[in-house]
Amino acid sequence: MNKRTSGILLHVTSLPARFGIGDFGPSAYQFIDFLVQTQQTYWQVLPLNPTSLISGNSPYASFSAFAGNTLLISPEGLKEIELLSENDLRKTKDLVKGQVDYRKVISEKIPHYEIAYKNFKFNFKKYEEDYSKFYQQNKDWLEDFAVFIAFKEHFNEEVWSKWPEEIRDRNENAFAILKSKLLDNINLQKFLQFIFYEQWRNLKDYANKKGIQIIGDIPYYVNYDSAEVWTSPELFKLDSDKKPTHIAGVPPDYFSETGQLWGNPVYNWGKMKDTEYDWWIKRLRQNLKLYDLIRIDHFRGFLAYWEVPANERTAIGGKWVEVPGEDIIYKFKASFPNLPILAEDLGVITDDVRELMRKFNLPGMRILLFAFDENLPKNAYAPHNHIKNCVVYTGTHDNNTVKGWFIEETTKEVREKLSKYLGKTLDENDIHWDFIRMALGSVANTIIIPLQDILGLGSADRMNRPATLEGNWNWRLLSDQLTPVVKEKLRELVILFGRARSY
Repeated sequence: MNKRTSGILLHVTSLPARFGIGDFGPSAYQFIDFLVQTQQTYWQVLPLNPTSLISGNSPYASFSAFAGNTLLISPEGLKEIELLSENDLRKTKDLVKGQVDYRKVISEKIPHYEIAYKNFKFNFKKYEEDYSKFYQQNKDWLEDFAVFIAFKEHFNEEVWSKWPEEIRDRNENAFAILKSKLLDNINLQKFLQFIFYEQWRNLKDYANKKGIQIIGDIPYYVNYDSAEVWTSPELFKLDSDKKPTHIAGVPPDYFSETGQLWGNPVYNWGKMKDTEYDWWIKRLRQNLKLYDLIRIDHFRGFLAYWEVPANERTAIGGKWVEVPGEDIIYKFKASFPNLPILAEDLGVITDDVRELMRKFNLPGMRILLFAFDENLPKNAYAPHNHIKNCVVYTGTHDNNTVKGWFIEETTKEVREKLSKYLGKTLDENDIHWDFIRMALGSVANTIIIPLQDILGLGSADRMNRPATLEGNWNWRLLSDQLTPVVKEKLRELVILFGRARSY
């Protein structure tokens, strides 16, 4: 990230694929071609870990920090390797365009996967070499994840701490008996992870060969109901019944008098340190198989986090707990010398966090939607205060779109300030291009623009509304929205501001 470049933020689920949800099929390759044609350098995606209906399909709330979301598997890709037939694909019902209906997607895709698995088993010799290689490279997490999912289905999706005690605590005999009983489902889960990683690897290779790098995303915390907490409870603050003693959140602030309770178990950093942060290093290594660069969400947690006793109803009773961040990042750098990390440093950031980022030369984030407040002249998010070593966004997946923000969230005073800053009369139908031009014109080396802003879409098309559980993560691109006009205008601006890949 040391030269002028730009990229686009679009989660894989938002692609206009044939089966009701974006996947690793033809539309993903076509989007990479669009990135090339518009002189982009980066494609940023949200976490690719498994999602669930119970967590509102959020990619930031997963059953695993290592496994992939098998809903992203392309049935067309399964046909290419002769695990499905064209006749199998024809059985898929037409699903709603422009949004993901996760229940319908699951009901349509799972039968495809079951057919593909039967064909895989019947013709195993054909795939054995590739599968065996994948298994050997990923067995540290793969076996536990597959067992976790099979057990979870067996126990009617109950959280793992409510499983029978001998299974919850992984009693050797009881564990082996149940595992033997569910062996076929366990092998199905491993097969699906094999397909996920093969299809993504092929897609990423295509992108890299075209000069496109992938920026991924790692949530700082993991879900309590996850394979990692079940298999490594000592790495988290749990009691004798394996339930959290403390949970994560943020303290009271301007936005909430009681703070926020996130509910994730907090790390036992003492145990992490005893193992030289091996779990985190394995997590980064796994993600670097998926991505060229990694954005770490809630980066400030590596220096201090807000810890709340699990029996509290609000975050008021929490406290700041320090974390040996410098030691951790040194260990990361020893394993990954280039340290391909982008730090999410939004919100209230203390000087020690800034110093840690400076010491290891980690770029942070600047959001243009946050720039136009009463402190505009000194606001770090304002374009005139940007620095080279940062990544500028018009907005993120958690923000409104530029157009939605302008129409619904700005006051008269903000609009007047923005009009003076831009030196023009504002037009809601063109405001997204104003912000894109501001971003591209920044001194910052790297610019990432959500695709919704490139298309000038409103608030109905935003990806997520924080603190709400319904209607999130389901926006999808329509296949005819990337028009020649949009493509050419974006390409011209990228070239104009010296961010073209050929420069």
